Amino acid sequence: MKGLFKSKPRTPADVVRQTRELLIFLDLHSGSRGGDAKREEKMAELSKNIRELKSILYGNGESEPVTEACVQLTQEFFRENTLRLLIICLPKLNLETRKDATQVVANLQRQQVSSKIVASEYLEANKDLLDTLISGYENMDIALHYGSMLRECIRHQKFNTRLLSSTNYITKRQAIKLLGDMLLDRSNSAVMMRYVSSKDNLMILMNLLRDSSKNIQIEAFHVFKLFAANKNKPTEVVNILVTNRSKLLRFFAGFKIDKEDEQFEADKEQVIKEISAL
Repeated sequence: MKGLFKSKPRTPADVVRQTRELLIFLDLHSGSRGGDAKREEKMAELSKNIRELKSILYGNGESEPVTEACVQLTQEFFRENTLRLLIICLPKLNLETRKDATQVVANLQRQQVSSKIVASEYLEANKDLLDTLISGYENMDIALHYGSMLRECIRHQKFNTRLLSSTNYITKRQAIKLLGDMLLDRSNSAVMMRYVSSKDNLMILMNLLRDSSKNIQIEAFHVFKLFAANKNKPTEVVNILVTNRSKLLRFFAGFKIDKEDEQFEADKEQVIKEISAL
């Protein structure tokens, strides 16, 4: 008779829905002192659910992820504000659950449903979440996790571009710094080559070099130098650099930073050399 009363296995969508409900509970009760036992119980459930989401998306030691399960999970995750809740509640999670949540968000940035990146469409409608992730850099406890999430989010070209043109100084500066860090990472060499082969990206960086903030100019320079160093510049990139050669050389001749930096000066000299030789 026991078999008749077995609970029905949860679908991926069920796991997402329960996760969302638990995140809502955590968000509403995070500051309360009463009901600690209940809160701890809910936190344990939430940690278990996020681990299960990770297992569905990545598979486990015994099986690969199932495409249909990943599609169901992705659709339900972005159908409502689960991503927003997860980002907002991240500081309230324990360390291991933060790690799992970060991996879940990273994977979802690449999941396709009917050939569409659903995460990209969601972020298009919820641009403020990128500012939330950027501001997370100020909190050392969660900077690593928010940074990992942000790296995955800005792989979507449109959001990368939007962050670089943000009117928020902190957002813009951190976005350029993060972009530079990503492009200089050897594991991203293929991404870097694609990036520096784009005339549109070059124009964005040239505009950032003219920013009123010296700090933003410096961060932009560390990305711009990759365009100059590219030995296989596309014709359209070369044409832009040649057209603006005189302006660029004048700019770099007077481009200085407050403290002495031999590496900066060496990089600047190399950029001047590369542009002069075009």
